[in-house]
Amino acid sequence: MNSPRTEQLLQLARKAGVVRAREVKEQGIHPEYLRRLCQQGRLMRIGRGLYRLPDADITQHHALAQACKRVPKGVICLLSALRFHDLTTQMPREVWMAINRTMRDPRDGYPPLRIVRFSGKALTEGIEEHSIEGVTARIYRPAKTIADCFKHRNEIGLDVALEALREGWRERRFTMDEIWRYAETCRVANVMRPYLEALT
Repeated sequence: MNSPRTEQLLQLARKAGVVRAREVKEQGIHPEYLRRLCQQGRLMRIGRGLYRLPDADITQHHALAQACKRVPKGVICLLSALRFHDLTTQMPREVWMAINRTMRDPRDGYPPLRIVRFSGKALTEGIEEHSIEGVTARIYRPAKTIADCFKHRNEIGLDVALEALREGWRERRFTMDEIWRYAETCRVANVMRPYLEALT
């Protein structure tokens, strides 16, 4: 029979999908319960301070769920957001995440992160919330992601940004007004202008 604390911890893991050691502590549950449940095979440690149930449903976006648990104030961006929206053939080895310029870098852990620093409207606009394995994931919408890709074209490649722009337009994932708005927010309207004009 489970103790009340054990049941509380397992219920937290069932509800959250991925649970952080910090969340467990905030619930008044001693970290020893995490260790015991891992020894019994009733929980799995999947990264520094991250745990899940061994029989939890794992999706293709599992790394994004883990990254959002590690950095709750971060936003999935660039290649990882393109991949989430099926707008690229690229398979990023790291989770690309935008954080505020003033935030400290997250500690090393799993999954590996590629941190990009944004500020102002470039950080706060165009965010959608998706539920991945019970975790709330903040991800930039397609039009904002594409504008970001043009801004960071030297890091990810202009060909990747153009592929995403053409694919997104073909699939009607954004309107021309929307993509222009984010091009201006990201200060790449002049860079994107010839490519946007070629679409219409």
